[in-house]
Amino acid sequence: MKLLWRLAREASRFKGLYAVSILSMLLLTGIALVPPMLLREMTQLLEAGTEEMGQIMRLALLLLGLYLLQVLFRFLNIYLAHIAAWRMVEDLRVRVYTKIQSLSMRYFHDKQTGDLMSRVVNDTANFESLYAHIIPEMIANVLTVIGVVVILLLLNVKLALLTCIPVPFIIAGGWVFSKKIRPYFREAQQAVAGVNAKIQDNFSGISEIQSFGRETDETKAVRKETNKYTKSILHALKLSNFFHPLVQFFSSAGTVIVVGFGGWLAFRDQLTVADIVAFLLYLGLFYAPISGLAQLLENMQSAYAGAERVVAVLDAEQDIKDAPNAEDIQSASGAIEFRNVSFRYEENIPVLKNVSFGCQPGQMVALVGPTGVGKSTLTQLVGRFYDPDEGMVLLDGKDVKTVTVASLRSQIAPVLQDTFLFNGTLAENIAYSKPDAPIEEIIEASKAANIHETIMAMPDGYETRVGERGLRLSGGQKQRVAIARAILRKAPVIILDEATASVDTETEKEIQAAIAGLHKQHTIIAIAHRLSTIRRADLILVLENGEIVQRGTHEELMGQPGLYQRLSLIQG
Repeated sequence: MKLLWRLAREASRFKGLYAVSILSMLLLTGIALVPPMLLREMTQLLEAGTEEMGQIMRLALLLLGLYLLQVLFRFLNIYLAHIAAWRMVEDLRVRVYTKIQSLSMRYFHDKQTGDLMSRVVNDTANFESLYAHIIPEMIANVLTVIGVVVILLLLNVKLALLTCIPVPFIIAGGWVFSKKIRPYFREAQQAVAGVNAKIQDNFSGISEIQSFGRETDETKAVRKETNKYTKSILHALKLSNFFHPLVQFFSSAGTVIVVGFGGWLAFRDQLTVADIVAFLLYLGLFYAPISGLAQLLENMQSAYAGAERVVAVLDAEQDIKDAPNAEDIQSASGAIEFRNVSFRYEENIPVLKNVSFGCQPGQMVALVGPTGVGKSTLTQLVGRFYDPDEGMVLLDGKDVKTVTVASLRSQIAPVLQDTFLFNGTLAENIAYSKPDAPIEEIIEASKAANIHETIMAMPDGYETRVGERGLRLSGGQKQRVAIARAILRKAPVIILDEATASVDTETEKEIQAAIAGLHKQHTIIAIAHRLSTIRRADLILVLENGEIVQRGTHEELMGQPGLYQRLSLIQG
């Protein structure tokens, strides 16, 4: 009931369209109850003789007018419900995407891209079925059944009560059916997400699949995921194909009861032929929605399963959010301080332990150490992609938790090891950090990043398309485009996460030159395995097992026996 109430609140934002649609449905239902009464009266007139033909023709024209009104109200009912439903789907897709986009990095640790895409695209589509078909049909069916029962009671109480004999059995069966079938539809929705996740993952890694000749293995893996969906759906259909005939049987049994008992009443002159005709016509209206109950319940459980997954995202806890009295940072100078910071992703597995250091505006702080000691985590704490479990991170003397997340991140420009470029032009990718930047600023930033000459040597210059994830560029070119993007933002703090990883010596020198140009103008926090990149750093922090074990300049650390000296000697 909680979920159903939540879904009703979602629909309430389009109450105007739904109000007209529901009014049309009510009128349509009311009109549908009139024709059997007119046909009953026509039958009575026919029994009375041919002199009543004028009245019969008038009733026939009235019947035709009612059928035309049914066309109008059915159009308004269905079309307006579809408009409202699809607008709600559009709105929900944007809201679900926006919510996912706003969640902290901790949320994504156990999520797959394909699963999240399935929630945004596939699961939200179920709302259209729910609000344009299932709910309107349920309301119309309930009103029709109630209206028919009232009319049948007015015609003949005994026969009407006999008509209702199968109804409790059908309702009880529907309740059991919906309980049994829901888990399978829930599994099916999850299986679809699994298929999407696997295919998305494989398309992203298509080069590796082909390089290692794993096409057959991956086809088997995709088949395994699709098989999970097939099994879930077939389980649901098995229950459905048992329930459908069961409902049909009870409906047919009701018809047999009415025909048999009605015939007996007519034989005893307790019921007229006209009443029997009306009864049979209303019987069709009565059992049609009941016969469709199985299909309606099946569709509802499928939509309900998708709705659960959508609501789970919308209600996901947002652990990184603005404090009630958070302030905007207009322009930071770039002073950063870590004060007794500890952090863990999982309970009892510390990543950072009591880390403290500070750097002044314009200084460069380098983080060095083996893989997995918390270097990248430390940089992500600066921009509040995570919050520390203990201690605090300060920017210009303010705890980053006391400022708005948007304004905090506007003061930081990242250059990550795995540079992500969008499938657009070079100019668009550089300007991603500042969409309204004129081409002159883009060129200036590119020159500072030592990528301008390379861009100009390309056939289309800054309008060269980079391909998905920057596929058409080399690793070094992507890194320098990322540096240009960071420079263009003109943020006081720049974070360099392995900016020279996986590039050749010549490219490394170009990137080093770009970094040298940033030094003293921006506060830089740099992570590097290649120590040649950070020799000019004002402060080098050596991390091991989540703790700072050494700190100092390159010259000072080279004079101390320890991890830094060993790493430097290994790299020559």
